[in-house]
Amino acid sequence: MRVPSIPLITVDPYFSVWSKEENLNYAETVHWTGSANPFLGYVTVDGERYLFLGYERNTHKIAQTSLKVGALSTDVTYANDAIELSVSYMTPLLPDDLAILTRPVSYMALSWKALDGREHDVRIDVRVREDICLNKRGQSPVVTEQLSIGDIKAIKIGNSEQNILNRSGDDLRIDWGYFYLAMADAPAQTRIESARGLTWVCAETSVKADTTLLTMFAYDDIYSISYFGDKLKSVWNKDGKTIETAIAEAAEDYATLDVRCRQFSDDLETRATEAGGKKYAELLLPAFRQVIAAHKLVLDTEGQVLFISKECFSNGCAATVDVSYPSIPLFLIYNPELVRGMMRPIYRFAADARWKYDFAPHDAGQYPLVEGQVYGLNRETGELLFEKQMPVEECGNMLVMEANVAIADGNADFAASHIDTLVGWCDYLIRFGDDPENQLCTDDFAGHLAHNCNLSLKAVMGIEGMSIIMSMLGRDKEAAKYHRAALRMARSWASRAANGDGSYRLAFDRPDTFSMKYNMVWDKIWGTSLFSQKLIRTEIASNFKHFNRYGMPLDSRADYTKSDWLVWTSTLARSRRDFEKFIAPLWQTYNDSPSRVPMTDWYDTISSRIVGFQNRTVQGGLFIKLLDASGKLKIK
Repeated sequence: MRVPSIPLITVDPYFSVWSKEENLNYAETVHWTGSANPFLGYVTVDGERYLFLGYERNTHKIAQTSLKVGALSTDVTYANDAIELSVSYMTPLLPDDLAILTRPVSYMALSWKALDGREHDVRIDVRVREDICLNKRGQSPVVTEQLSIGDIKAIKIGNSEQNILNRSGDDLRIDWGYFYLAMADAPAQTRIESARGLTWVCAETSVKADTTLLTMFAYDDIYSISYFGDKLKSVWNKDGKTIETAIAEAAEDYATLDVRCRQFSDDLETRATEAGGKKYAELLLPAFRQVIAAHKLVLDTEGQVLFISKECFSNGCAATVDVSYPSIPLFLIYNPELVRGMMRPIYRFAADARWKYDFAPHDAGQYPLVEGQVYGLNRETGELLFEKQMPVEECGNMLVMEANVAIADGNADFAASHIDTLVGWCDYLIRFGDDPENQLCTDDFAGHLAHNCNLSLKAVMGIEGMSIIMSMLGRDKEAAKYHRAALRMARSWASRAANGDGSYRLAFDRPDTFSMKYNMVWDKIWGTSLFSQKLIRTEIASNFKHFNRYGMPLDSRADYTKSDWLVWTSTLARSRRDFEKFIAPLWQTYNDSPSRVPMTDWYDTISSRIVGFQNRTVQGGLFIKLLDASGKLKIK
């Protein structure tokens, strides 16, 4: 698959560098937002200089001969008549190793071999422009410092005006803290250059054949998240570890981490291919880094994990429930603690005096300021507007997330600590979920919709999730009560949503309409059988009637679709053949799309172009087929 944007550095929503071109020396490198984040890489062979990374008009390019994007690394080869150059970009986002996952150090490893049997003089020169530590280049002067970390030569650059956690928003980059460029090679030299009034930090060294030059890119943000008045750090620096120590440890760990990351990627590719085919696996590999790196993991003042998502190019909300919900399949597979880390900020704000509703909040702030919900907030009065809330949506999301964490953990201890809140949210679903009022759902870009059939499915699964939680807590009478309520609602749904031809409606009062019924997927994964196999089979069969070149539209209102919901819907299919029929046009979308951005989840099924959103965590939803195939969430 032609990956729509090539990940190079993927640490968090701020420390993020991509290439819009498959040939990494054809265009300037960028932040995920598309703003310039220029990195330049040169290889000089026997006095002749070539560009291998980024763009510079008056420099020869060395020919790129291969590109492979794995789950945690991007491997590239180049060649001229004399040498072959190999470059690997790797960020070790291992989800079960939080110290490594949060360490803000990304690698570029380079090696070369002769192609003509001769000896060659080869030098590597890496340069990074000041944009990396500013929201807008030139916004204020930068400061630099050259330093040695043992045998590692490094240079750091940062804004001269250090205003930590000074703002929140969507199309923003970090302008506090310090970026470090480091080379783990004793002869390396660092320097500072200025061009057109902009500052570059540079590192250069000679490299012998068949040896590896390790270059590291690091960012010390000092404090990462503002959380209800507290400035929080992460796991890597929770005990005061400095970035210099982290860089030294990263250099020492590289060989071991490289093996671990490649094994992780190979295992993911093998399992995904077994679960859903080669094209399915090729979707998951580039999605993995994107999903993890659109979060920031910090620890609260009690040492608990907070895994804060940024709603990238969707208004910048932080810890958004209806963004967390579609992302959870990836984390349920690899580390359910990260799902708990998504939920804690919501519980924290739901207990705040500012939250006056009896349903779940939408978000807990705007990245990186997690200080309370901003979606639907009247900035002048400080009041949250009811019409901008998503009552059934967010209650159902939180209950399904809790049930999944409990099943994955084998106990409902986390749910027990919030049980009164969960009961209140479940009771709300029982009262209003059978036939939802005119309100928003996770697809809020489509606007309000009354009697939404798929939103009602969310309520059904949320109530059944509450039944699962109560059963795991030994509260059998309450578990039975909630199960009966879910089953009663499911049977009513099947009757009221039917078009009469085996398909099911967008809204209960809109005959001859269609929509993806993605929320039903938990009934299959849990094995709860609230809906008949016949209902699911005929609904999936009807979906194929609505396919365009690049897949099934989200519903009958427009030609656009959502990648996460498409894979959830396809996971309802009973046969591998039908699943792959859903996946093939999604694969083709990313392969063909002229929109050169980190994987969008909202695109047009006619043109394959992005409609909106990019680099979002919801692509964790693509992993749901892998989660289903694992069987780990099947109710025993």
